[in-house]
Amino acid sequence: MTKRTSAKHKLDRRMGENIWGRPNSPVNKRSYGPGQHGQRRKSKISDFGLQLRAKQKLKGYYGDVTEKQFRRTYKEAAAMKGDTGQNLIGLLERRLDMIVYRAKFAPTVFSARQIVSHGHIRVNGVKCNIASRRVDVGDVISLGDKAKEMALVIEAQSLPEREIPDYVVPDGTDKVTYNRVPTLDEVPYPVTMEPNLVVEFYSR
Repeated sequence: MTKRTSAKHKLDRRMGENIWGRPNSPVNKRSYGPGQHGQRRKSKISDFGLQLRAKQKLKGYYGDVTEKQFRRTYKEAAAMKGDTGQNLIGLLERRLDMIVYRAKFAPTVFSARQIVSHGHIRVNGVKCNIASRRVDVGDVISLGDKAKEMALVIEAQSLPEREIPDYVVPDGTDKVTYNRVPTLDEVPYPVTMEPNLVVEFYSR
C-alpha cells in the first residue's frame, strides 16, 4: 500500500487549487503557495512545467500513488486502443479505493484507501484489502458489517459537496455496482484535470 508522507493540503497550496473540493482546504483562504516565498510573483511556466504540474495534480488526486505505480498505469493506457488520456483516467477510476470514495463510503481518497487496507470492503462478497485492485464492470462493492457503523462512513454519506456519479450505481447505503468505465467528462473532478498533458509528459 502506498502512503502519503507529506501533509495533504500542501499539494492544494502548491497547485493553488482545491484538488479534492474539500471545504476546509487552505486554498479557500490563501490562494498563494506555501513557504516564505509563496507570495512572490509567479514567473511564466514552461511547457515542461505545465506537463509536470498536470501529472503531479492527477497523481496527487488519486491519493498520491507512487511514481512507479503511476508510470506503469500510463504504460498500460498507452498500450490500449483509443485515446491514451481517456484510457489513463479509466484505469485510475477502476481502482478499488476510488470506487469506495465515489460510492461515498469514505470522506476522502486517503480514508477510502485506509478502509480498504483494514479489510472493511467486499468485492462480490469477498473481503479485499488491496486498494489498487482493478474493479471490473459488473463488480459489486459493499461495506463489511463493522464498517456500516463506523463514524467515518456515516460522515462520508452525509457530505453535501459530493454526489455518486452515474457509473457507480448504489443499492441501498452499503452496496454499489460498478457499471461502466467513465470518460473524462463524466468523472466529477472538483478542478480541471488535463490527462493530455500527462501523456505529453511521459511521451517526451
